[in-house]
Amino acid sequence: MSAGAEGAAGNLAITVRHLCFKWPKGEEVLKTCSLDVPKGEFWMLLGTNGSGKSTLLRLLAGLLLPQTGQIGIAGPVGFVFQNPDHQLVMPTVGADVAFGLVEEKLSLEQIQRRVAEALTAVNLQMLQRRPIYALSGGQKQRVAIAGAIARHCEVLLLDEPTALLDPDSQLDLVAQVRALVKSRGLTALWVTHRLDELNYCDGAFLLENGQVVDRGDPGRLKQRLMQTHIEEA
Repeated sequence: MSAGAEGAAGNLAITVRHLCFKWPKGEEVLKTCSLDVPKGEFWMLLGTNGSGKSTLLRLLAGLLLPQTGQIGIAGPVGFVFQNPDHQLVMPTVGADVAFGLVEEKLSLEQIQRRVAEALTAVNLQMLQRRPIYALSGGQKQRVAIAGAIARHCEVLLLDEPTALLDPDSQLDLVAQVRALVKSRGLTALWVTHRLDELNYCDGAFLLENGQVVDRGDPGRLKQRLMQTHIEEA
């Protein structure tokens, strides 16, 4: 069993095979779950509350370990939480982006260059000295993404990053991530339950009861979920 340490095969950035996860003294959250995300593409993970989306993302990031199954990740991983306040730890924008570079033992000049490049990528270069508390929710999420870019992460895992944002900021962020994926050759897996966000991705997975029950064209999956909502209403 691997938990994200081994690279994915071929042109795949993420591979998951027969993944099972159960909380201690709890029910099984993931049941022989399998999926593939191609390199350089932006995919989304859909499902109702309790379907296992966030748990799967944490397994991919190595924050949890599965009972059985295999995970392959091609390249370093950056994880973006639903609430950016849970991962932004420094007082200013620039300091927070630089914080993740401490372990790499870079020179001051190298750190400054990485921070500038990362903030430019998310259009926050003018806010390097801005206090974190003075940022909007969308800006905070972009700082979190900039931190992953500064560390040269090749795979972005985003757990409902628009959940706390206003409608305009939601679509701005998803468009920004799509642009980053396409311009920088990154791979992203984005957890959402907002169907309008599907307009920006290359493909999507539908998770139900801990298993992927459908995958592929986001437009088709959007129609399927819209029809389900109509029938339930």
